[in-house]
Amino acid sequence: MSIRKLLSLCAVFLLSLVIAISCTPVPETPTSTIIMGYSNWMGWWPWAIAEQEGLFEANGAKVELKWFNSYQESLAALATGELDANCQTLNDTIAFASDSSNGEVIVLVNDNSAGNDKIIVSEKINSIQELKGKTVALEAGVVDDFLLSLALKENGMSREDIKIENLDTEVAATAFAEGKFDAVGAFPPFWLTALKRPGSKELISSKDFPGAIPDLLVVSQKLIEEQPQQVQALVNTWFATLDFMAKNPEKSEEIMAKLANVSVEDFQLFKKGTKIFTLQDNLKAFRPGNNIKSLSFAAQIISDFLMNVKLIEQPPDLNNLFDDRFVKAYAQS
Repeated sequence: MSIRKLLSLCAVFLLSLVIAISCTPVPETPTSTIIMGYSNWMGWWPWAIAEQEGLFEANGAKVELKWFNSYQESLAALATGELDANCQTLNDTIAFASDSSNGEVIVLVNDNSAGNDKIIVSEKINSIQELKGKTVALEAGVVDDFLLSLALKENGMSREDIKIENLDTEVAATAFAEGKFDAVGAFPPFWLTALKRPGSKELISSKDFPGAIPDLLVVSQKLIEEQPQQVQALVNTWFATLDFMAKNPEKSEEIMAKLANVSVEDFQLFKKGTKIFTLQDNLKAFRPGNNIKSLSFAAQIISDFLMNVKLIEQPPDLNNLFDDRFVKAYAQS
């Protein structure tokens, strides 16, 4: 065989090899299932709709939802890496951010509490000033403590003027209803229990402080770095869920009421006290601002509060706490 023919055959073989390799599909990095936690709050109940109606899958999200009866346990689970994402308040995200093993980043605002967080008092108390020297049962350092602190400050008082009994919200509401404390800080469905006490009444609520209690989807920094497309899919699923709720209100409310183990009638009470955030609400919340409706402004106030009550020793880096690229990407789509 001539050298020329041999070289030609080698060239054909090499060309065929190159074509075969180039046509072979490159395997994609497998998408790991996201473990996402949520708990008993009106603004997070819609995730159950996403799960039941297949909206995660429809938007390319590979998710395992994990329900927590104890909200505090869900916070710890994200901080220690047991969860990839969790539903939690701005207050609690700041409290846990510095100690989180994989970092915590806010990518979506689900809602603002607009009356669903309440300070409920006995029949003998009719003003913030009359709380002086009284005992208030609540979860110290979390949202209803923050709400109470805002009200006290507005009336020239501080937490030092009252006695705080640190209890889980469910336990606190039950104890208040039994007459053991003068007041209680509670969110739904637990303030229903508190109001069973004869003569008890709402003294203040989150409706009096718009923007003070934003409820969020928080993901680990690790998830953003390794699977940003799944973070985007989560955000897309949220807005798809809101669309489903708008088109199917009765079915949506039945799903959420069942999840929360409340009647549809009681659900309507909780609905009034929650402002579900639209896309435009999200875009506004992520912008810098000079009032508490801006996430970055609220974060600074909350950070100072947590320092004052000694729940944190030093504030986290607030510059890395927010990532609005996923909301913006959805808006552009």
